[in-house]
Amino acid sequence: MNNWFNVKIKYTKQLENGAFKRVSEPYLFAAMTFTDAEARVYEELGAVIKGDLNVTNISRADYEVIFYYDDADAWYKCKVVYESPSDDGDKVKKVSKNFLVAATSVNQAYERIQESLSSLMIDFNIPSIAISPIIDIFPYNEELDREISRRPAEEAVPENPSNVYSDSGSDVDDEIPTEESNITDEYSEENE
Repeated sequence: MNNWFNVKIKYTKQLENGAFKRVSEPYLFAAMTFTDAEARVYEELGAVIKGDLNVTNISRADYEVIFYYDDADAWYKCKVVYESPSDDGDKVKKVSKNFLVAATSVNQAYERIQESLSSLMIDFNIPSIAISPIIDIFPYNEELDREISRRPAEEAVPENPSNVYSDSGSDVDDEIPTEESNITDEYSEENE
């Protein structure tokens, strides 16, 4: 299961006027662990950003769902509140969840979150919508998250192994048939 991580990176950026400036920007990555999130930063952004790239902070993101739209570059954090029955069944508790939606304005973010959550069978409120400083998101990518040296088990073990090594004292080596060797020992008892 992948989690979302806020990753802040620091690097030297060339501005539109040609000047260079050291900037710190937040990105959102889907990863299994903090270490995976850091590795994904260098995989995804290492080729794009020239020069020194430093990860300065990694933290878990608390987004329930992220709604991506192609026509928008800005990300808006939407807080959604709804009522849910408690474990006792007598009381009703308020639950708040954060959603991230791509939009061009606050109004469009509100409309998109309303549309996206319209299939819910409960009433909900949207008490706040704020623009997020996140520059870009990187969802789970199976090709990048696969270890280079990992192979499927059936490819890793040959069908007719020539050498099998086991723990000392085990009888696994004795059970494997070996081919007869045509090498003779000069100093065997037969030659004496």
